[in-house]
Amino acid sequence: MTSLTARLADGVAAIPADQWDACAGRDHPFMCHGFLTALEESGSVGGRSGWQPIPIVVDGADGAPAGIAPAYAKSHSQGEYVFDHAWADAWERAGGAYYPKLQLAAPFSPVPGPRLLLRDPAAAPALIAAVEAVTDQHNFSSAHATFVEPDQLPLFEAAGWLVREGTQFHWRNHGYATFDDFLGALASRKRKAIRKERAAAIEGLTIRHLTGADIRPEHWNAFWVFYQDTGSRKWGQPYLKRSFFPLLAAALGDKVLLILAERDGVPIAGALNLIGADTLYGRYWGCIKEVPFLHFELCYYQAIDAAIARGLTTVEAGAQGEHKLARGYVPVPTWSAHYIPDLNFRRAIADFLVRERAGVEANQAYLGELTPFRRGNNG
Repeated sequence: MTSLTARLADGVAAIPADQWDACAGRDHPFMCHGFLTALEESGSVGGRSGWQPIPIVVDGADGAPAGIAPAYAKSHSQGEYVFDHAWADAWERAGGAYYPKLQLAAPFSPVPGPRLLLRDPAAAPALIAAVEAVTDQHNFSSAHATFVEPDQLPLFEAAGWLVREGTQFHWRNHGYATFDDFLGALASRKRKAIRKERAAAIEGLTIRHLTGADIRPEHWNAFWVFYQDTGSRKWGQPYLKRSFFPLLAAALGDKVLLILAERDGVPIAGALNLIGADTLYGRYWGCIKEVPFLHFELCYYQAIDAAIARGLTTVEAGAQGEHKLARGYVPVPTWSAHYIPDLNFRRAIADFLVRERAGVEANQAYLGELTPFRRGNNG
């Protein structure tokens, strides 16, 4: 491809939505213009958040973006879910400055997807080269593309980036028409345990699935309380601002699914999901009343119900969580790619990644033997 020009944009909102989405496509809600600008407009990124949006754009001969990297200048390693704190500590003990660094990511979202948004696939090498140039010219210690979809991993490998493997737990829809069909694939003891959990979780409660215009301000008010409680316990303070949620709903409409548990008409817990082309993405959860198993019900079982009803093939319920295994979510590899300009630091990281991957893959194999599916049915 010829006549490519690289530039930095002053935030996602500085790029017209139609041009951004022509590169990002419509399959991955966390890469769409609406999601990322909701983060900017709400102040969840930018300002003093430590996430400064600086999208890197490669323009084609027609003057429109041929490729975009959703890049952020980071002054910390929070909200990434691919943990490099030990790398930062080692680099700084050696006298270097690990921050700022460059991050290609969907902020606060451990969701696999494209990290090179390509209207023209031939622009990929130039876009990666532009990311490297920005890293070098702005004295970033490194660049990190986290939760890279497998199809794009060879593009980073071809450019010499280091690859890191992780693990998540995803649910796969093997043609199930109902939740009972899914349960039929499980061992009898696991099937009974899930039925017992579900009955205990919803006793005395009403479960509601809301999308689009059905999500009213009072529902967001309730969910904000849930989110704050979870955020303060997990991260010290919530990553997202209050205004993010209605902005997200306005931008994504029916791709937003809010699942609420109500007691006597009053919401006591909720789980927020986004709907992709073939995947339901579970994101945030919280509650004001502790109910045994309600977290599993709203985040895992209701998500499965919603995916089956929509004919979706996958539920991704976020980072980590071996407790998902017993609920029919199986271990799958996730990937990140890392550009380390300093050769000595790169060698040290590369050696670490070889040893880490052996442990990650051994653990995946072990966990794969513990799934609740009947013998010969691995989920």
